[in-house]
Amino acid sequence: MSQRFRWGHINVNVSDLDLAIAFHKRLGFDIFLPGIPYLGLEADESAVVPATTAQVLHIAPNTRGRACIMQLGKGLPKLDLAEFPVSGAHDPLQNQDLGIVRLCLVSEDVQADYRDLVAQGVEFLGPPTACTKRMADVAICRDPDGTLIDLIQVHLDRWPRAPKD
Repeated sequence: MSQRFRWGHINVNVSDLDLAIAFHKRLGFDIFLPGIPYLGLEADESAVVPATTAQVLHIAPNTRGRACIMQLGKGLPKLDLAEFPVSGAHDPLQNQDLGIVRLCLVSEDVQADYRDLVAQGVEFLGPPTACTKRMADVAICRDPDGTLIDLIQVHLDRWPRAPKD
């Protein structure tokens, strides 16, 4: 069977686009596009979402918003940040909830990245911790709206190997 899909983007709705952009830049993201053209939104000025886009996104007609596309390196997935009015907003999902709960970024040195980001004011749930059999060290931080982001340093040499036939 041929591959049907490939990565595109991950969307995170935010309450303050400028604050979210600054936060993600601390994590190493760059702005790929200062807007999301197919949504009819730009990063610098709030605009009314076109009617067809509002319909497909299931948001109220005449909703205003701002957005941008960020990237970590040159590949996929991209990160779409979108700011819409927060009336009726819900708290971000937590680890015990169903649905997409966390983004995960690979770190070459999670201890150093943790220290650097704490110094920049990034909130973490706790310091980097070794997981089962030290197969990975993980630290989880929150973005300005509380969305969880894993920083993981993987130790593949400690992972179980698939049985040989």
